[in-house]
Amino acid sequence: MHENPFIAMALAMLASLFLNSAHAQDKQKVVYHVTEAERVQFVLGNIENHIRGVGGPDKVEIVLVAHGPALKAFEKKEAQSGLLDRVAELKNKGVNFDACGNTLRNNRTTLSDLIDGFARVDQGGVVRIVELQQQGYIYLRP
Repeated sequence: MHENPFIAMALAMLASLFLNSAHAQDKQKVVYHVTEAERVQFVLGNIENHIRGVGGPDKVEIVLVAHGPALKAFEKKEAQSGLLDRVAELKNKGVNFDACGNTLRNNRTTLSDLIDGFARVDQGGVVRIVELQQQGYIYLRP
């Protein structure tokens, strides 16, 4: 059977376009969840390792949702040594930090009490996590 070189070339080009578009969508989308204050440093370490493991911040979109007792660990007056720098470094790598509006309200805390870089999610931390999952984010709770 004689193969048409133009058809073969067109098919090869289409396959290449398909593979390139699939690779463009390979960026991971992950939501990390932390509720315990004593796990904050561990979770931040997981996020750092995740970014490094996928080859850099351009390969992943990460959102950290903090609520409950974990949010207290992010208060400026409570923050452990090095936490401010660690959060700032992750922010510079594109990590988003979401603070549960319910926890803030219940603790009579505001965003200005937290380390810089947090966004308030008034719908609550657990609702935010579900919203992110509906957008294709993978849920991790180390």
